[in-house]
Formats: sequence, C-alpha cells, structure tokens
Amino acid sequence: MSEQPTHQETAVTEQNMVVADDTSLPLFHRTVRPEWIDYNGHMSEAFYVLVFGYATDAMMIETGLHAGYRESTGCSLYTAESHLRYLREVAAGSHLAVRTRLLGVDAKKARFCHELYVVGAPDDVPEPDAAPVATTELLALHVDQRAGRTAPFPDSVRERLASLVEPAPAWAGRSIAEVPAVR
Repeated sequence: MSEQPTHQETAVTEQNMVVADDTSLPLFHRTVRPEWIDYNGHMSEAFYVLVFGYATDAMMIETGLHAGYRESTGCSLYTAESHLRYLREVAAGSHLAVRTRLLGVDAKKARFCHELYVVGAPDDVPEPDAAPVATTELLALHVDQRAGRTAPFPDSVRERLASLVEPAPAWAGRSIAEVPAVR
C-alpha cells in the first residue's frame, strides 16, 4: 500500500507542474490513486479538495509564498472561503491537470480559481475546448501566523499576483442555488 504524502512534505514538485504559457501559472498534474476511489466507483469528493489544495501550494510556490517565505516571515495564505463544483466523474488512474487563474488581489487577500481536467497522459495539457471535470473558486487571506491576523502582502508578492490576474471564467462568482422547501 502506498503512503499518502503528508502536507508537511508539500507533495508539490517541479515535475508536477508544466507551464501552459509564459503569461499564466504552470499547470499542476496528478494521477488518481486507487485509494481515492469511493463506494460509487469514482474519485471521492475529499480528493478533489486534496488535488486543488496541492494546486494552491503550487501557485504559492510560483508567486513567492513558498516554504522559505513562510519560515522567514511567519506569514502564509489561508483559505477563507471556497466554492467547489463537481461536474463529471473521475475514474482511478485518470491523469489530471489543474489550471489556476488569479482573479483578483488586494493588500491582504487574493481570489483565484482552479479548473480540473482529465488528460490523456501525466504531463498533457488540456485541449483548448476541453471542459473541466471540477472547478473551485477560493478567497484566501494573507495571515501573519505569529500575530494571528491578516497582514499586507509584500510588494513583490502582491505585484506578482497582480501580474497574473485575468478575467474570471463565466462560472466564477456563483453561489449554491436555493432549494425551495417542500410544503
């Protein structure tokens, strides 16, 4: 039985990331492990969150919020809100690619999203017209862990995040629809 990487091991490596182009963040790649499959025969919801979490770690590395930054400043990015959509089932052994988009940044927070795709091989890039199998939109706060409160991003990090901001996809900004009460 293979062991799951721990969060402390930061299961994000350069081999998991492939640059889509020079104006966006690298794609993050994973392969669906057998233990990620639930009783319905497809990837369990918790593992979508795991893959998206690793994609967030990769984004942090690319924007200067890496382990060295966290150790030297005591600051990190904390997820404050997320909205995840499960769009299609994902089978064991599927090769995944995650596209990350920065949607906005200010002094202390960032809004970004991840789009999860099934691709043909471990390092493939999704086709331009490919539909994601899942998406998530996140609001994250830059937190000074020592002070226990939000803190401004350093200028270099904020500028790097701002340089990556792109228009939001049509699905972003949605909330869960109300379900009328049965009477």
